[in-house]
Formats: sequence, C-alpha cells, structure tokens
Amino acid sequence: MSSTTVVRTRRRRPPPKRPPLSPSGLWHNVGFRGVLYQALVIVLVIVAVVYLVGNAQEAMTALGIATGFGFLVEESGVAIGETVIRYDPDDSYTRAYAAAVLNTLKVSIFSVVLATILGTLLGIARLSGNWLLAKLSALYVEGFRNTPQLVQIVFWYTLVVSMPPARQALSPLEGVYLSNRGLNLAWPVADPVHGWMALAFALGCVGAWGSARWAGRRRRRTGRPFPVVGWGVALVVGLPLAAWLAGGAPTAMEVPEMRRFGYRGGLALSPEFLALLLGLSLYIAAFIAEIVRSGIQSVDREQIEAAKSIGLGKFDIYRKVILPQALRVILPPAAAQYVSLSKNSSLGTLIGYPELFNINNQIVTLSGHTIEAIGIMMAVYLTISFTISTAMNLYNRAIQIKER
Repeated sequence: MSSTTVVRTRRRRPPPKRPPLSPSGLWHNVGFRGVLYQALVIVLVIVAVVYLVGNAQEAMTALGIATGFGFLVEESGVAIGETVIRYDPDDSYTRAYAAAVLNTLKVSIFSVVLATILGTLLGIARLSGNWLLAKLSALYVEGFRNTPQLVQIVFWYTLVVSMPPARQALSPLEGVYLSNRGLNLAWPVADPVHGWMALAFALGCVGAWGSARWAGRRRRRTGRPFPVVGWGVALVVGLPLAAWLAGGAPTAMEVPEMRRFGYRGGLALSPEFLALLLGLSLYIAAFIAEIVRSGIQSVDREQIEAAKSIGLGKFDIYRKVILPQALRVILPPAAAQYVSLSKNSSLGTLIGYPELFNINNQIVTLSGHTIEAIGIMMAVYLTISFTISTAMNLYNRAIQIKER
C-alpha cells in the first residue's frame, strides 16, 4: 500500500508597506537633514557671492571704472609670440584667452605624459635588484623633490638660452637643431590623411581597451588566455598605418632651414616652452616615482611568489599581477599630482611663456577689467582641475575591485 506525502508550502506574505514619513519624522531622518544642511550652505554661499559682487560693481561704477564682460569682444592689442591657433593683436580678447588656454593645455598635456612615463620607470627602477640603478633612481627622486620647482624652471631656461646661437646649433640627429632659439625638428608636411590617422589611432585605442575587457571576461569564464598585448599593439599601430597606406602613404617632411634670423620650417619649440616642459615634468616625475614605488610595495609578497611558482616571467608578473593591483593605490595620489602640474604651469610667466596667467596679466593692464579677468582665469583653472579629477575618478571607479 503506497502512501503519498503532500508537502504544503506556506505562501510568503509581502512585507507591510511603510507609512509615509510625517514632517516630524522626516526631520528626524539623518539623510534628509544632511541634504538639507548642504543645500542651505550652498544657498548661503551663492547669496554671499552675489551680494559681494553687487557691492563691488556699485563701488566701481561710482568711481567710473567699467564693469561687465563686454570687453571680451573688443580688440585686444595683446601680443602673443607663441600660439597653437592663428592669432593677431587685432583679434578680440576672447581669442586671446583661447590662445592662452591652448598654450596652457599644450604644455600641461605634454608634461603629464612625460612625467607619467618617466615617473613609472623611476618607480620600478627604485625597486630593482640592480644596486646602481636603484641608487641612481633614488638620487634623482631626492634631488628633484627637494629642490623648489621655480628654481628648476629657471635653471632649465638658463641652460637652453645658453646654448650656441642658431648658426652653430647642436645637431645630434639629422633634422634636429638645438640652439638658444629653442629646438627645431623636421616635421611631416600637413596632409588630410593625418586627420584620418588620428581618428584611426583613437579607434585603435578604443578597440584595444574593448579587446582587453573581452579577454578578461573570457579568461574568467573559460580559463583560456588571449594575446591581449599583441592584439592591442596591432589595433593601435595597425589602424593608423592602414589609414596612412590608404591615403597614399605621404612621406614628405618639412626640414628646418637656416635663414637670416634663425631656422624656419618644421616644428619649432621655443626656449620658454622647453624650459617649462622640463621644469614641470621632471619635478612631478619624482613624486610619481614614489607613488608608483609605494603602489608596487602594497601588493602582497605572497602573490608575487605565487606568480613565480607558475612560471611567469618578470614582465608578465608586472603586467598581470603587480601593476593591475598597484594601479588602485597609485591613481588617487597621481591624480592630485596631475592637477598640481596643470596649476603650476602658471609659473611659466616668470620666463615669459605665454600661458594663461601671463596673458591674463596683460589683459588686465590693457582692458582695466581686473575682477572679470581674474574671475575668468580662476574659472579656467577650476575647469581644468575638475576635468582631470573627474576623469581620474571615473577611471579609478572602473578598475576598482567590486565586492559582490
């Protein structure tokens, strides 16, 4: 005789709905009070700024001093010797600001790239088993970190302007001339294909990043490796090369030629730009080296030993084990150094580099709009700093370890 067992399941009751918070209950909510206090502080700050600015404008109007931003469309008369875009003193103050901002961005971007590469190499070298390499790296870090940055910028500027004159310029390589007029390099002649190459390079970087993400998910799912480095190099290098070949493979170079007052043609880097580039990048590289060293040392020694035990070489250990984990420690302080570098580009005014602070001083003198000009300069520096911080925070959030 068979028996049947009936299993009764108890239906789960839905959780009771919480009654809406009353005004008194809302006030006792910690999160609500925190948001309310912050909103009140922001409102008070805005009111204070509006009040102070209004009083300042009334006082200046009473003294006959012009106010407002209408001067931005007037003819500037500011002379800028080195610009990324075409600029004449007959142009408006707005275009003068654009030229100054682009000069600031140019020296900041190149300095960030150079400081990052050099600082990473120095940080790794400080942990090298080679005694001489480690000591030389430590000597560089201690020397540059403990010397004022302004002194370093003046030193590099003095060194560059002390070079031989243009007719006796040093030429370590064909088409490269270093003199007291700066650095002159052979440069490709402008061609439409260069724009397509830049676009192909950007697509290659995106493709390399996407393939690395896909390879990581595939490895976690199947355990099979994928040649990420090879494919990444193929995309980053191969796509621009393909665009170059498709555009006719132009190879024409504009070589600097000696004229009456110096070299003309090719790429010319002024002594002011070179001095500021070296002063910013070499100084910040010393700090990045210490950040990289501390990030590498934060990785547990047992993980490195485990990587060695499965046969990984030094390059693979750094690429697959050490640097991915150290990057989470390196990024926050490195972002602070990048922001500091962009702000310290204002030191270029001492050697005459036409960056934002230098040009802003001239605009203040010629226009008489002191408060407006200083406000514009502050807004530009804040925008640059916030952009760097936001980009680094987004990247840091993308690579951080998420607990599940």
